Amino acid sequence: MHGVLLTGFPGFLASTLLPRLADVLPDGPQISCLVEARFEDLAARRASAVAQQSGCSIRVVRGDITLPDLGLGTKWTEIAGQCRQVFHLAAIYDLAVSRDVATRVNVDGTRHLLDFAADCPRLERFHHVSTCYVSGRHPGRFTENDLDVGQRFGNHYESTKYESEVLVQTAATNGLPTTVYRPSIVSGDSKTGRTQKMDGPYFLIQWLLAQPRLAVMPVFRASVSATMNIVPSDYVTGAIAYLCGVRKEALQVYSLADPAPLTVPELTDLLAAATGRRALRVPATRGAARGLVRALSRLHPALDIPGEAVEYLGHPTHYDCTNAVRDLKPSGITCPPLSDYVHRLVSFVAEQKRRT
Repeated sequence: MHGVLLTGFPGFLASTLLPRLADVLPDGPQISCLVEARFEDLAARRASAVAQQSGCSIRVVRGDITLPDLGLGTKWTEIAGQCRQVFHLAAIYDLAVSRDVATRVNVDGTRHLLDFAADCPRLERFHHVSTCYVSGRHPGRFTENDLDVGQRFGNHYESTKYESEVLVQTAATNGLPTTVYRPSIVSGDSKTGRTQKMDGPYFLIQWLLAQPRLAVMPVFRASVSATMNIVPSDYVTGAIAYLCGVRKEALQVYSLADPAPLTVPELTDLLAAATGRRALRVPATRGAARGLVRALSRLHPALDIPGEAVEYLGHPTHYDCTNAVRDLKPSGITCPPLSDYVHRLVSFVAEQKRRT
């Protein structure tokens, strides 16, 4: 039996990845999904549907990555004894998260998963879903070989994801076969626009839809030349499902990013056209832009955009994804340009607004 432990289920990426893993992993895998108690019912329904379609064995196991034993108790030994691959997706993604919460989930949680992996006698690979934003606010090019470049961080999400990847890469240096996947900003599915969380490009779409046809868009100096790197969720999970079976080095890092991201002005124009708006660019400081976002959010309670999101309109880093592009080439999996599916993202947001 090819045992697999998956964390982050029934979150959006893990839910999308699960059926892909069921299709690509060998020997009729038994996939154990580590799930918090509050999500057990939803996870059980989703797992059952995937199991029926794929024919593989999927079970939901109650647990908690913030606990040293993952909340597994006596099940630790059983699952570890069978486990050949760990896919660690569980993390807290919140730009306004507190340091304490982010550390408990992103750093301590990863440490506990690594402890589990070290106790798996048959383990073949540890797969860690990180983020491109371990770069912090590093100016210029950030490669898949980079990690500590003296960067500063814009929020606790970025800094704790960096710290968790440091733990993973250290374990790899000490002999743990490891693949790290670094998605950039993840949108919904490129075929449907569907997502579970309205963040990333959805912040900008909601911002535009909340305004009249002539929509105000604050701009500051750094946003004129900055890019915003957006990838659809189906590209990310398709890439992980393929790359997890590629023969690779003891440590392999993949940046799952758009190799040709739009500049912020290009992105603004694209989203404005897709939402039927014309963007009125208003010069502002970063502080004024954050204030404007918070003010509009107060006027529109359904508009839940954190002021911290403004920083990504002036993000200074360009992500090199040479490894990912090279190793995905035989599969034909490529990152589609946002212009190919932006209308689906907008349609999804508009449909959700009609339902509320």
